[in-house]
Amino acid sequence: MSSELPQTDTPAIVACTISRDVQNFDLLIEDMETALGEAWGDLGFSEALAFFNQPEAETLQFVAMAMDCEDEEDLPLMGDIITQAHAKGIKVILIAEDVTPAALHSLLRQGADEFIPYPLPEQELQAAIDRLSAPEPQPAAAEENPHQLKTGSRREGALIVCHGLAGGTGSTTLAVNLAWELAELCKSKEPRVCLLDFDMQYGSISTYLDLPRREAVMEMLSETDSLDEEVFGHALLPFQEKMQVLTAPSDMIPLEIITPEDVERVIEMARSHFDFVVVDLPHTLVQWSETMLQLAHVYLAVIELDMRSAQNTVRMKRALQSEGLPFDKLRFVLNRAPKFTDLSGKSRVKRMGDSLGISIDLQLPDGGKPVLQSCDHGLPLALSNAKNPLRKEIAKLAQSLHELGQGEADAAA
Repeated sequence: MSSELPQTDTPAIVACTISRDVQNFDLLIEDMETALGEAWGDLGFSEALAFFNQPEAETLQFVAMAMDCEDEEDLPLMGDIITQAHAKGIKVILIAEDVTPAALHSLLRQGADEFIPYPLPEQELQAAIDRLSAPEPQPAAAEENPHQLKTGSRREGALIVCHGLAGGTGSTTLAVNLAWELAELCKSKEPRVCLLDFDMQYGSISTYLDLPRREAVMEMLSETDSLDEEVFGHALLPFQEKMQVLTAPSDMIPLEIITPEDVERVIEMARSHFDFVVVDLPHTLVQWSETMLQLAHVYLAVIELDMRSAQNTVRMKRALQSEGLPFDKLRFVLNRAPKFTDLSGKSRVKRMGDSLGISIDLQLPDGGKPVLQSCDHGLPLALSNAKNPLRKEIAKLAQSLHELGQGEADAAA
C-alpha cells in the first residue's frame, strides 16, 4: 500500500476582482462564486499591478474592476491596471456605482472591455463573461459588411434628425421607414443612406430591422478621436444591401458618456460617405442635443394630439429659447393624425398649433396594428405592408427630401 497522501486539486485562478474593498460589492461576490466557484481571487488596487507579473497570473482570463464614487481620485492607477492587463492578454470588466460619466468615459477609452452598472443586473456578469469568452472574429468577418467605406470620400450628405417629444410617438418608426424609402430612391449600387441610432439606452432600430447589436459600436464611440473609415465602417451593418445602419450599443450606457465632440466626429464621418444620414435621438435632452440641432438640415420633432406632447413642446420651446437656440428649426410632425373626414379632430389640430405657437408641417395617419407587426418582424413597412397609409405618407416625405437633395447637388455642381 502506498504511503503517499492523496493530493487535493486546487483550481487555477482564472479571474480576480480588483477593488478598494470587495465587501462593498457583495452582489459581485455572489455572482463571481456562481459563475466561477473557487476559481477566482481578490486584489486591491495597489496589489493588482504587482500580481500581473506573478506566475499565478498566467492563468488569468479576466479581471472585474469594481469602483464607486470614492475611487475616482485613483483613476490614473485604474488606467494603469487596464493597460497592464491588456498587455498580459487579460480582459477587463468595469463595474461602477455612482461614478461620473467622465470617469467611465476615461476608463472605457483606455481599454476596458465591458461595463456593468452596480447593483449588478441579474445574470449580467455571466453574460459579460460569455461575451469575453467568445472567439475573436476572424479577418474574414469583414464579409459581414461588403460595402467598405472609401478613403478620402468628400460627400456632404444631408442630416435628417427624428426626435420624439414624448415616449411612443413613433419617432423610431419614422426614422427607420424614412431611411429605407430614401435608400429605395437612390439608384446607386452602393448604399447612399446611413441610419444612426443615437438612443444609447433604449434604441430599438436593431429590433425594427432585425440586426444584431455589436461591441464594435461602443468601441467606436469610445475612440472617436482616432475615428477613420475603417473603424466607422466596421461599426456599421448593411440592411438589404441598400443602406448602412449604426445600432445602439449592446449594453445600456449613460447618455452623457459620449461628448458633443464625439457626436460631431461621427456625424461628419457619416455625412462624408453618404448622401443622407438619418438619426434617431433619445427623448431626453443631453449635452450633445445642441450639437445635433445645429448640425441638422432637417429636424423632425414628432408629437401626438395629446396633452403630454403639448406640455413637452412647451418645455422644449422654453429650453431652446432660454439658451438662444433656434427653436424655429424644428419641423413638427403629428403622428396618428385625425382622418381627413374627422372635422372635429382637424379642429383640435389647428387649436393645438395655435396655442403652442408652432406650425405642424406634416401629419402622418395611424397605420394601425400592421405598423407594430412590421416592427416586430424587423422589416420596413415598404417590405411588409406597402399599401399601409403611414408608409405612403412617409414615402411622399422621402420623395420631397430626395428631390430637394438632388436639386442642391445639381446647384453645387
